[in-house]
Amino acid sequence: MMGIIWVAMLASGAIWSAVVHGPQGVAATAISSAKEAVQLCLALAGSIGLWSGMAQIAQQSGLTNALASAIRPLIGPLFPELGPKSKSLPLIAASMAANLLGLGMAATPLGLAAMQQLASESRTPAEPTDAMCTFIIITASSLTLVPTTIISLRAEMGSTDPAAVIGATIVATACSTAAAVIFDFAFRKRGLGRR
Repeated sequence: MMGIIWVAMLASGAIWSAVVHGPQGVAATAISSAKEAVQLCLALAGSIGLWSGMAQIAQQSGLTNALASAIRPLIGPLFPELGPKSKSLPLIAASMAANLLGLGMAATPLGLAAMQQLASESRTPAEPTDAMCTFIIITASSLTLVPTTIISLRAEMGSTDPAAVIGATIVATACSTAAAVIFDFAFRKRGLGRR
């Protein structure tokens, strides 16, 4: 299905370019866009390297673990079926802490490890549990305090104030996470389980 969508997008883009710029404009646009994409990737390599290094420093210095420990009592009510000794909770907390700091590259392996641990603790490992679904929607809504990738993109595109989006990002991600949690609890309360 995704292949069909990509082909449709490419075809409609080529047709639009041919209509607006003429047939020769399609090739010119494709070449210039490819060049801009490579230049942007090379420019972002430095920023990604910087933030990856910051992620490693945050992990090795214990900042991520400290934040995970701070939010761990708050996530207990989100996962009522997990006991306090569940090995999933520290992984979930660490993944959420990495997302809070905008360290998506660090959050991904932690999130995968959390899902594997949740599956191993499940009575039916082949089926998603309530805890798995809750973790997915919280991760997808991703409350973020420092949007490092967006800041990097804005800096590379010449923004005079790349960090200006921090406030808006906090508000937007807080709303999306709150909505995700509310819907999750509403579905649980109505007994619309995932199994």
